[in-house]
Formats: sequence, structure tokens, C-alpha cells
Amino acid sequence: MAYHETGHTLVALSVKHADPVHRVSIIPRTIGALGYTLQLPLHEKYLMTQPEIEDQITVMLGGRAAEEIIYQGVVSTGASNDLERASELVRQVVTRFGMSTELGPLTWGIPTAARFLQTPFAGEQRNYSEQTAQMIDEEARRITGEMYTRAKGILTQRQLDLKLVAAELMRKETLYRGDLDRLLAQPQPAAAP
Repeated sequence: MAYHETGHTLVALSVKHADPVHRVSIIPRTIGALGYTLQLPLHEKYLMTQPEIEDQITVMLGGRAAEEIIYQGVVSTGASNDLERASELVRQVVTRFGMSTELGPLTWGIPTAARFLQTPFAGEQRNYSEQTAQMIDEEARRITGEMYTRAKGILTQRQLDLKLVAAELMRKETLYRGDLDRLLAQPQPAAAP
């Protein structure tokens, strides 16, 4: 779990548009959440740009990417909520926000529930063909793949930081932003040739 949360943290600290990391913990906060990375925005946002959304998705995928790097391809179920949230946001990028280069500046599907009510019966009325549905799936898969590759690239470059922060997180269980800044400001030993 420490590597997973450190993955989110380091990716958030590495991308331009992520909300600042306030603290990271491996103390369970809610049922099903074995740890968390708390990011707090500097100001209230009403709109998000495509780069901001892409950074947010990349951060969501950072935990899974960290597990894959550290455990050499073996991943856990710990990222299930991250994957669910990232998948939903990517689908909105493609179907609601018109930010897909492949499908263009259009919306796809008509929400059937009231906009602000969350019900188990919320759904979507399709107003597109099976071919378009396949394109939506492919585009969502492509965007997610790009953001996952980006998260893995960041963490591969920062693998020493990943191990350092995770070890300290295992020792203290919770790290605040000041702890992270001090820890990451320390000179790192040179990698063995």
C-alpha cells in the first residue's frame, strides 16, 4: 500500500496541473480505502482544461503504475477505485466534454437521470451507432493507455524517490507536505552502473 500511495503522490508532485499534495497516509480512512493521498486545491474551480483533466487521470493511475514497477508486473486489487474513477473521467472526456481528437467536439449519449441527482438508476440513452460505441471504447482505451504510460514513465524516472518515500511512509504511516519536501530535497545516491 505504501508504494501505491507514494505513486499517486510522486505523480501529483511531478505534473503541472495537479492539486497540491497535502498529506499521504497508509492508515485506512474509510471502508475499502487502505490509504489515501490528500490533494487540496489552491482555489475553487468551476471548469477544467484538458491538460488539467489529463494530469488528474495520470495521478489516479499512479498507484497502479507504482505497483507494477516495484513488483515487476504484479498488481493488486488496490487500484480498483482509482481505475473506476479514471475510467469514468476518461469516458466523460470522450462523450461529454468533446475533447477527443478521434470523435471531435460532440457529445455522445443523453443522460436519463436528473443532472445533479445520483441514483442507482442513472443511465444514458444512446443516440449513436454501434460503430460509434466501438470508437468511444477505443478512444477511452487509447487515452487511458497514454496516461498510464505517462504515470509509469514519471515513476520509472523517480524510482529512487518512490522507494525512499514509501520506506518513510511505512515507518511513519502519514507524511505531510513538509515531510515530503524535506525527504525529496535530500541528495540521492548515484545509481549503480
